Amino acid sequence: MIELREVTKEYSKGIAALNDVSLKIEQGEFVFVVGDSGAGKSTFIRLLMKELEPTSGKIQVMGQDLGKLSHKQVPFYRRKIGVVFQDFRLLKDRNVYENIAFALRVTETPSRVIKKKVPAALSLVGLAQKYKSFPKELSGGEQQRVAIARAIVNEPSILIADEPTGNLDPANSWEIMKLLEEANQRGTTVIVVTHNHEIVKMMNKRVITMKQGNVVSDEKKVGV
Repeated sequence: MIELREVTKEYSKGIAALNDVSLKIEQGEFVFVVGDSGAGKSTFIRLLMKELEPTSGKIQVMGQDLGKLSHKQVPFYRRKIGVVFQDFRLLKDRNVYENIAFALRVTETPSRVIKKKVPAALSLVGLAQKYKSFPKELSGGEQQRVAIARAIVNEPSILIADEPTGNLDPANSWEIMKLLEEANQRGTTVIVVTHNHEIVKMMNKRVITMKQGNVVSDEKKVGV
């Protein structure tokens, strides 16, 4: 599903944000990526999104060699990946329905399909009644749920969540993690970058720990 082979990314000569990283994430896995600021987590995500090119090494995602993707192919590749950000990144001038529909419109999804998919995504995140609300009328937890609905509405193969609970209280954080786990149970590969060690410990998933551009541990979940 996702494989990095000896991937190095240098922003300036001799200073590696990622240093000879090799790892594999299988289809349907739920993986946490943890590490201090500057560990290389953001670089890892940006490489997966093909926002950056590696200095050396090879990245394969869903059977595609990212180094061989043409400029025209990149938008189609990115449609298979849903992304959830810490700061939600909702369109403030559009209501909840339009925020989610936007993700479908950019892929030229027919209106009749949008009318089915948006309410379905909102139901999955428990916000079916809020479709007319604007972001400023929602709590932080509700805004993050809208962001998740937007990320899953295209039924992506991979869902990347970058500090999804960073701006939320503990109760809302657990609700968001539950939604990500439900997406995983439906078959989506989920990668969560987080500083929240309590959640990582409690959820008992695979944990990849990064430090100064290196993978320093890769622990599979224990137990059943």
